[in-house]
Amino acid sequence: MPLFRFLVLTLGAARAKTGIQSLAATACAVLGMTLISTTPVSAASIGLNSPEAKAVIQTYFEENITPWLSEPTLLGAIRDQNETTASLSEADILELDKVWRAQVVTKDRPMVDQVIHSNIANFFVHSVAGNGGIITEIFIMDAKGLNVAASMPTSDYWQGDEAKFQQTFSVGVGAVHVSDIEFDPSTGVSQSQVSATITDPATGEPIGAITVGVIADILM
Repeated sequence: MPLFRFLVLTLGAARAKTGIQSLAATACAVLGMTLISTTPVSAASIGLNSPEAKAVIQTYFEENITPWLSEPTLLGAIRDQNETTASLSEADILELDKVWRAQVVTKDRPMVDQVIHSNIANFFVHSVAGNGGIITEIFIMDAKGLNVAASMPTSDYWQGDEAKFQQTFSVGVGAVHVSDIEFDPSTGVSQSQVSATITDPATGEPIGAITVGVIADILM
């Protein structure tokens, strides 16, 4: 039987049974071809919070952010703040957090400006601008979970009660935490935060933590 007539008969049978998807699959099988999906790989297509998606984010962090964590200026800023905040009680920390929250929504905000206008903060701002839209924010914390430097104001000053600190600094050296990837309907993108312990190379002890916000869709 000529190939063309055989193909017509086979495809007709497939269409009668299961419709257009079977039709396409049968055609590919007859011609020795593989049906390939054209759906792009994205945070949604591989699973918004699948291990694969979070692994992609962690790999990006390890390749692009981890080298910063040994920079002397960054380490020095955290060490200096640790000396200042070492004696703070929980009540002191909560009061500072209260002051920050009040200042962050005003123009007169000396406490906030000290965090977002330092040399380290300026480096973070340039890093955000120079990473092709992947990074949305960067900030580092001291051993109490208090902000040291940030690319932009955070909603609160104390991060010590959040997973970004509790799953990194509180865990110890080498700890990395990738938050759930969340879709933001207002921007149409999926975002995540990846955080890690910052270790003092001189002592081998944790001295703080870093958090980086990323657009997951760009990385997938």
